[in-house]
Amino acid sequence: MVITADNPTQWVLTLSCIDGPGIVHAISGAVVAAGGNIEESQQFASHDTGRFFMRLQVSAVAQPETFNARFEQALAPVTERYHMTWRLDTVGRPVRTLVLGSTATHCVNDLLYRQRGGQLPIEVPLILSNHETMRDLADFYGVPFEHLAIASADDKAAFESRVLEVVEQQHIELVVLARYMQILSPELCEALAGKAINIHHSFLPGFKGANPYRQAHGRGVKLIGATAHFVTTDLDEGPIIEQDVVRVDHSYTPTQLMQLGQDEEARVLRRAVGWYAENRVLLDGDRTIIFK
Repeated sequence: MVITADNPTQWVLTLSCIDGPGIVHAISGAVVAAGGNIEESQQFASHDTGRFFMRLQVSAVAQPETFNARFEQALAPVTERYHMTWRLDTVGRPVRTLVLGSTATHCVNDLLYRQRGGQLPIEVPLILSNHETMRDLADFYGVPFEHLAIASADDKAAFESRVLEVVEQQHIELVVLARYMQILSPELCEALAGKAINIHHSFLPGFKGANPYRQAHGRGVKLIGATAHFVTTDLDEGPIIEQDVVRVDHSYTPTQLMQLGQDEEARVLRRAVGWYAENRVLLDGDRTIIFK
């Protein structure tokens, strides 16, 4: 798959295939044949699945305006020989991202703040929410906002239908569940496989239902944190992209635990979205390969 952008200066190639000898040599040869120079290279061979993963950042030695075409031509025999799944993109191209939210605004605010400041290579054409809470925040950042209430199964079906409509019409590449507090249907999970990221709190033991931070306080937890993962039909069990924790003790109130937890959620989600947008996340079965 080749993705193009205006005035590209660097390209990023990601690929995966069955592991074997000669892959790195063949790819390097294709870069040279296309008139490119490798500026960054990372690779990993998974002994668990027998697959090989690679990420390259490449610049054109000359005629960058035609590099995509030359590189695709040079890559063709290599990708066919090794039956590769591959993607060629331009470095720094904003990834078109649909944000889903409910009432909590901390994750959405962090994503939009980082995007505005040039720290996150995403473009958000729409925030879609089942509550009105985020409208003021969306207006502040100048991002279109749409509210569709969910009070019944029919409402939920209509909301998910709208998600798929936006994905198609707006050429969405990534869907972020930024504390969107609805369980996606299996049909929507399958439609968004590999391009939907969710964030949730992480506790040991796990607390479900209302007021998880109050539950955590009542059990005297010592670690709180967050997990960002791909959305799958198995609730909160998709391939993990990023996790982090912070140590707490008995002196923290439920409110303080929630504040710390929300900070972790925003940070973890931001890193996961950023790595995805920079083509640093590759799937290896039920786990991820992250080229940082």
